[in-house]
Amino acid sequence: MADKQSPPARYDDLNAIFFNCTLKRSPAQSNTDALMEVCRQIMRAAGAGVETVRLVDHEVAPGVQPDMTEAGWDRDDWPKIYERVKAADIVVIGTPIWIGEESSECRKLLERLYAHFGETNEKGQYGFYGKTGGCVVTGNEDGVKHVCMTVLHALSHMGFMVPPQCETGWLGDIGPGPSYADEGSGGPEHAFTQKNAIYMSWNLLHTARMLKDAGGLPGFGNVDEETLKGQQTYHPHPDW
Repeated sequence: MADKQSPPARYDDLNAIFFNCTLKRSPAQSNTDALMEVCRQIMRAAGAGVETVRLVDHEVAPGVQPDMTEAGWDRDDWPKIYERVKAADIVVIGTPIWIGEESSECRKLLERLYAHFGETNEKGQYGFYGKTGGCVVTGNEDGVKHVCMTVLHALSHMGFMVPPQCETGWLGDIGPGPSYADEGSGGPEHAFTQKNAIYMSWNLLHTARMLKDAGGLPGFGNVDEETLKGQQTYHPHPDW
């Protein structure tokens, strides 16, 4: 058998954080986590650092402020978790489908990320510029593409680079039935799901590699308003 082609770059200076937005607290089995593990194994084998946060295991308050204890909550674990987000090059959000939508934990995660939308980097860009994001979805009812559309748009809107084909998902039969990690479900052997897991993992690694090597996106045409005034953006209105 001929030798297989090796990856085109090194990835051992990249870090990925996976958010599991299951509604089940540890150590309960999470089908979303089982599919995310395929992607984590690929990234680990490529040399990237990988960690996982199961959001429901932490006291993360709802809201859109960086620290909700300043808004009356007694405890908020989010500020410490957010430090890990800032250190990551890749952010992957995994969620089950409930009632056709992402889980409540996933929605809360997006809202807490959004709390930092106004922060800027040294170029004057939104703080998530230079990071890349993807999505993993599991369930036994329709909605994978709908949920990915919501999650990936939210990440892109906040400044994450969303690569091509950066999502994977698995659905069992509609209604009650085996979930992804259940014996005989067919999920771990499902060709389309597993191919997309490979695509997602490598497209995230490739994009993170390019962004890191380039120092992120150029700080032109995407910076704070004051800096933007000094740039020739070719906007048709002279005030811009």
